[in-house]
Amino acid sequence: MSAGARPALARFARSAPRVAVLAVAALALAACGGGTEKTESPSASSSAPADGGGKPAAFPVTVAHKYGSTTIDKEPKTVVTLGLSDQDAALALGVKPVGAVDWFKEKPYGKWPWAKEKWGSTQPEIVGERDEYNIEKIAALKPDLVIAQYSGMKKEQYDTLSKFTKVVAQPKEHPDYGAPWQLMTQQIGKALGKDAEAAKLITDIDARFKAARDKHPEWATKTLAVADSFEAGKYSAFTKIDPKSIFFQELGFKLKPEIDTLSKPGFNVAELSAEKLNVLDVDRLVWVTSSTEANDRIKAEPLYKKLKVHQEKRDLFVPYQDPDIGAAFSFNTVLSIPYAIDEIEPLLAAVK
Repeated sequence: MSAGARPALARFARSAPRVAVLAVAALALAACGGGTEKTESPSASSSAPADGGGKPAAFPVTVAHKYGSTTIDKEPKTVVTLGLSDQDAALALGVKPVGAVDWFKEKPYGKWPWAKEKWGSTQPEIVGERDEYNIEKIAALKPDLVIAQYSGMKKEQYDTLSKFTKVVAQPKEHPDYGAPWQLMTQQIGKALGKDAEAAKLITDIDARFKAARDKHPEWATKTLAVADSFEAGKYSAFTKIDPKSIFFQELGFKLKPEIDTLSKPGFNVAELSAEKLNVLDVDRLVWVTSSTEANDRIKAEPLYKKLKVHQEKRDLFVPYQDPDIGAAFSFNTVLSIPYAIDEIEPLLAAVK
């Protein structure tokens, strides 16, 4: 990934549907009637377990989603993920997708430190960019399961894919890009016949967040905001439904409600002019940036210089990449969260 492309995930939050992971949701999934998809016979050598995997649960399993429900009759062997971060949960559960979608024509699959070992020398076929899928490429892979959780899959796409494979679309209880990471992990685990493994992943991540909160009880009294800026005079503060904000809330911080009041309904960012930067005068301010030049530009803004959070050095400028801290809490998956906690905790603890 080029240096200029580093903030791709952060940029996506402003150019795709403006909703992201919610903080808390019930993890129970409704098991409804069977799906209508036909199943292609999978290749025996496709989608080998990334880590040996656990023992598959008894099949068939039925997974409810936005477009109904899908019954999967036997353990999937050839899996394609169409959600922007779905590959992480699949990898964590021991399955390497044979196909996945791209972030802005980038291919970071073997690069991200939290997923590198899981992929090994294998990388998926790129079968689309965001919500634009190449149906022919997907069909050529002969998947017996397509997963689209962190996605905006349309009904027409679902119907087309369902003609030749099983499809588990995004959760029905939440808007597109709006399901919590816990629920998406459970959906993927159920579809793969790995309910117990998925539940353990969720429990382990929850324990990691709790350990950080217990270590830093003072964070519960602090307000925090996450922001970015891609051009001079224009700033974005992330709302409570953005995965970045949720990540820090799960670490124990309080979010600032005023940011949500400044955003458009359903958007995960509030667009700010320099004159409105005072909304970012919080106890901890985390900038997710792409370069030292961007950092210097923000710090040079006269109205930003007046903020106490800056004057008292309570603002953190966190790189999106190299190290991949911003990317990790932007993904906010069962694989990236532990890495994000390990990287951000000492930075936050150093701020007095």
